[in-house]
Amino acid sequence: MRFRLPYKRDELPVDENQRPADNEAPAEKRADSRPAEVDSKEDGHGDLVNPEFQHGVQAAQAMTQVWSFSHIVAAYVLIWVIHFIMAFASGMISNLTPFVTSAFAEHSLTATTSIISSLAAGLIKLPYAKLMDIWGRPQGFALMVGSMTIGLIMMAGCNNVETYCAAQVFYQIGYTGLDFTMTIFIADTSKLKNRAFWIAFVASPYIATVWAYGPASQSTLNTIGFRWGFGVWAVVIPIVSSPLFFLFYYNQRKAEKMGLIPERESNRTLSQSIIHYVKEFDLIGIFIFALGLALFLLAFNLYTKQANEWRSPLIICFLIFGGLLIIGFIFYEKYLAPITFIPWYLLKDRTVIFTYIMAGSLYIAWYIWDNYFYSMLLVVYNQNVTQASYISNIYTVGSSFWSIVMGIVIHYNGRLKWQALYFGVPATILGVALMIHFRHAGVDIGYIVMCQIFIAFGGGTLVICEQMTVMAVSRQQDIPAILAAESMVINIGSAVGSSIAAAMWTGIFPQKLKENLPADALPNLSTIYGSVTAQYGYPVGSPERDAINLSYSQTQRLMLITATCLYSITLVSVIFWKDVNVKKIHQVSGRVF
Repeated sequence: MRFRLPYKRDELPVDENQRPADNEAPAEKRADSRPAEVDSKEDGHGDLVNPEFQHGVQAAQAMTQVWSFSHIVAAYVLIWVIHFIMAFASGMISNLTPFVTSAFAEHSLTATTSIISSLAAGLIKLPYAKLMDIWGRPQGFALMVGSMTIGLIMMAGCNNVETYCAAQVFYQIGYTGLDFTMTIFIADTSKLKNRAFWIAFVASPYIATVWAYGPASQSTLNTIGFRWGFGVWAVVIPIVSSPLFFLFYYNQRKAEKMGLIPERESNRTLSQSIIHYVKEFDLIGIFIFALGLALFLLAFNLYTKQANEWRSPLIICFLIFGGLLIIGFIFYEKYLAPITFIPWYLLKDRTVIFTYIMAGSLYIAWYIWDNYFYSMLLVVYNQNVTQASYISNIYTVGSSFWSIVMGIVIHYNGRLKWQALYFGVPATILGVALMIHFRHAGVDIGYIVMCQIFIAFGGGTLVICEQMTVMAVSRQQDIPAILAAESMVINIGSAVGSSIAAAMWTGIFPQKLKENLPADALPNLSTIYGSVTAQYGYPVGSPERDAINLSYSQTQRLMLITATCLYSITLVSVIFWKDVNVKKIHQVSGRVF
């Protein structure tokens, strides 16, 4: 994971009735505030540090004034190294997880572990974005490293699946928070026209790690065991992350000593401080939104556990009350919140809204067609585990590489909309639509690889343009909140897509098996349906294997058609983006890349 105006500053239309009077509240406290496109230093007005911004943002602005060139280069190198370690660790942890649940023989809680950890990691970004703005980037960075380390220690020492579930929550919160903090640091220290390249650059370790963590996981299991497979990273990650924290903190202290960061003297009592931070964090708004989103997401993840599924009263209540709370959050932010968590002008900006719609539809469609892709490679195309892993990782490698290319293109071209509209979306649609024809038994696997390459190049374009479009419409103050909200949209899209895929699979695949299997294999229908190992175990060319392959193909065809249709929403959403030229927008000043 991880966004404009086509006007120059002197051409920006301003409604005189919207100019703030001297005694009005700061811009971030008013729902109708407008973005400041150009840093005040760029046009010769104002201070180096915006006095209206919160302490964490002021500190980030001040740090760019005191960075030495060697320090900022070192920071970017360290960010790349940390991303490499995180990518490697994440891949190994994913591979080792089945051995944890197998060791405790409690598979029933495996799905719950995934649901809770992913949900917690998604929800935490909203308050964490605000925390970074108020507290500071280095402090938030240290907090997330601590959370990730605690999770890894708990994984290494767990004696049951319940503890492992709690460990996954700490780990996922730390992982997503650490990645988010480094993205915000790049936004703070890079020119908008260069930002796409640097975001892609620090994600480039995925090009290498996807090929490495598989053999590393196998070697770990054969030697030191899965517990030390977790424990090693509990030592490595804090050590690798420490230099970047101290580099952040050193330069923040340097800016404070130079008097660039305004001093804070609250003189508040304890009760006054509690009330102040309830307002400052917009805790009521966050609670409303988090509760609504949690109910909504849980409905999609838990409906299969209810006897009546979607008709279950519990699921209906989750959907209704979750949806109402999300809608209520918008009205609360507009009319009641003393300090809005997400500035209202961003909520009603057409580019932001359609970027969120684009991201949501993109991830819904992706999870519909991709959820059972790995299983199909094993069964229908008769690939071994290593070959299937390599093919399923083509998107990760290709999109990471192509994002770097797009970063260079954006640096020189400055445009975002046209790359997404004329290449990103069409390439994605082409790759998925071609699989409607090629994703069935008897087709050479090379055609599937070709489709994956198209999707990787399209996805690499869209992910970069999606993040850049939202950042381009925002002030530096608002970037953490706007990216956190984008992440929430992606989480929702992922949950909805996975739920649709599961609903289609459970509703179509067993029915096709019943129609296609030979009569003597029908008694084994439930075993064949529920086990990839059983499907894979029938010899290639046998009537049972041919029937299974045909059932896969018929089911996947409908899933691919559904996904392709959803991409039309992605296309229309991009059409409604404003034509942003990031070369003409300046958000940050000081020593930046």
